[in-house]
Amino acid sequence: MADRSRRNIAAIANRETLDSPALLAAAAAKWATEGVRVVGLLARNTDSTETCSAGFLQDIVSTDQYSVRLDAAPALTTCHLDAAGMERACAALLDQIPSADIVVLSKFGKLETTQRGLWAAFAATVAAGKPLLTTVSEKHVDAWKAFAPESVWLGDQLPAIEDWRLNI
Repeated sequence: MADRSRRNIAAIANRETLDSPALLAAAAAKWATEGVRVVGLLARNTDSTETCSAGFLQDIVSTDQYSVRLDAAPALTTCHLDAAGMERACAALLDQIPSADIVVLSKFGKLETTQRGLWAAFAATVAAGKPLLTTVSEKHVDAWKAFAPESVWLGDQLPAIEDWRLNI
């Protein structure tokens, strides 16, 4: 049987037809109304027609927004993701993790596979033994499994997420 402490790390398979920012926001809002101390960063102002669609990351507690979209993609890429903006948002979150009941991070993506972006928040959450919920796209599953090999995969519906939370 898997170590129960590792089942507190959960991922949802992200795909084009899934509004993962709305799903994570709904879960976080539900838990907050129940008195759960939820901290994290959620994608906002997304443009689903773009490969890298997040415009902002919003802090769940403070509601501060951090721009994570460049006006123009860097040379040799089509991705408009601003790594520095991601890292600013991450830095602002780090002090909240120790007192959290659960951490919700918008996604484990391209930057995190190279230990940038929200990597420090992922690492701090796991090191603190806090429950973690995120999404992972298919192209980053191998890197996710290397980071959190015993994490659980959840269905992309609120009941599955709630069942996970109640059983960690």
